[in-house]
Amino acid sequence: MIFQPNFLSGETPLLEYPRPQFQRDSYVSLNGVWEYAIKKTSEAFDGNEIGAKYDGEIVVPYSPESKLSGVERQPKKDETLFYRRLFSLPENFQKDKVLLNFGAVDQVCKVFVNGKCVGEHEGGYLPFTIDITPALQAGKNLLTVAVQDDADTEIYGRGKQRYKRGGIWYTATSGIWQSVWLESVPSGYLESMRLTPCAAEKTLRVQLETETNGEVNPFKIVVKDGETVLEEKTFSEKEITLYLPNCKLWTTENPELYSLTVYCGEDKVESYFGLRDFSRVEVGGFQLFALNGKPIFHNGLLDQGYWHEGLYTPPTNRAMFEEVQAVKRLGFNMLRKHIKIEPALWYYYCDISGVLVWQDFINGGGAYKPLRIMLAPFINLHLNDGNYASMRRSEASREWFYKEAFGTVDTLYNCVSLCLFTPFNEAWGQFDALKTWEMMKAYDPTRLYDHASGWQDMGGGDVCSKHIYFRKAKLKNDKKRVLALTEFGGYSLAVKGHTFSGKKFGYKSFQNADSLLAAYEKLYYTEILPQIQTQGLCGTVYTELTDIEDEVNGLFTFDRVLKIDGEKIRKINADLYAAFDSFVGKFQ
Repeated sequence: MIFQPNFLSGETPLLEYPRPQFQRDSYVSLNGVWEYAIKKTSEAFDGNEIGAKYDGEIVVPYSPESKLSGVERQPKKDETLFYRRLFSLPENFQKDKVLLNFGAVDQVCKVFVNGKCVGEHEGGYLPFTIDITPALQAGKNLLTVAVQDDADTEIYGRGKQRYKRGGIWYTATSGIWQSVWLESVPSGYLESMRLTPCAAEKTLRVQLETETNGEVNPFKIVVKDGETVLEEKTFSEKEITLYLPNCKLWTTENPELYSLTVYCGEDKVESYFGLRDFSRVEVGGFQLFALNGKPIFHNGLLDQGYWHEGLYTPPTNRAMFEEVQAVKRLGFNMLRKHIKIEPALWYYYCDISGVLVWQDFINGGGAYKPLRIMLAPFINLHLNDGNYASMRRSEASREWFYKEAFGTVDTLYNCVSLCLFTPFNEAWGQFDALKTWEMMKAYDPTRLYDHASGWQDMGGGDVCSKHIYFRKAKLKNDKKRVLALTEFGGYSLAVKGHTFSGKKFGYKSFQNADSLLAAYEKLYYTEILPQIQTQGLCGTVYTELTDIEDEVNGLFTFDRVLKIDGEKIRKINADLYAAFDSFVGKFQ
């Protein structure tokens, strides 16, 4: 079955259920207008007191730096951002427990209900859930969130955020930037589940984790194709493997998905899955990407996930979906999610659209040295990434990287379209890349890994990964790993009336759409396509999907206007796939 999204209307922003692979029927969105205050952290300010004075109103989940928040103010590293709102539980909402969910809060936060601290969280990119039942009272409840953020941190992952934006670095995002919601569960509820499909055997392994203070057995699973029941099982163990011979495989051309309902005692969770396998195969002595055992060319765009008015947060979920659909209509079959973890709905939109996802881990570490990350790769100098003094001096930073890396895999494990993880990009905070790849591969062997994208290649992973901007792309396949051009292009055009500022950052500038299109066609036909035919080039990531602030090297402007002829882009992409099919056909 090909899924379609269901968009909701109303005054509440981003009203759709935020977690489509783990969805309950109890759902109260807390997005919308809250109060906020920004105070010096050193000042005595108890943000939990009902009578405490706040600065004004903010629209959650947009960060205070964004236009859509209504604030447009950036908290400093020595300040604390406070949020406050009242909420009441709907009649008959509460079962045994009430859970408060946050999609993401940047960066360190404490959460209070009615003045009582109910939980804390560190890190700006991963979701978390807090049981707030003991702090609830009848009628109205006061919810307060206190957040501190340091965009220059050496410890936590920070992505491409900077206090002083410019070039490839963008406006920092603070505080709540993904949806906030309540749900009610019985005792002994389902905390998480891991879905592992095997296309070759037509099986789905389901692993369940439960809250242990209540009765949870028996478990029950129902698999459906639309309204047709394909499988129904009742079992007592927390793991089961389902044999699903009637399920079609998920592919980029036909992204077949199936609904999955899990009953855990009195708890009920709705989810979905697709049967697919990601691997690499040898063809004619060349290593190639494979989907369900068949060679496939990964043809994608660098996607940084920034929005003009919302920064890290899309203005609507529909806008996020339409962007993924636009990519697919242009003939691309992959997006490289660059140094950001998106809301769960974004991955759902890729799943239902048949768009492969390459997922970067979040970069961090100390200040980056220009000579190391800019000069070294252009003279083919690969330095020892075990030298922590020059890469990740802080042991706490190295430990936190792994915590966020494992958390990223856990968060995104069930995503059907996610085929590849990138632990490190262009030496940004890179350390022990081989060890990291081995650890992550052992933790999630179902995905491929680009262990060091661009440069500082330590010889591991599944991909021989090259970034080329300022010279012609001339590659040589060593036949040990999949050859991929994981960043290239960066061709820039500032479209009048569709620019963020007067600054223009890019790697090669053009004055009009015609000259940009001509250069784009030449790049693909004279550099990319021939290397598919001769070197077995198997993956490309053009920089980039959209303009971002001063960067004007997107195929789309920052407000999502396509710069060049879409039909020409589709023709180029079709020719790339044909060239790859011809290359594979030579050896079959």
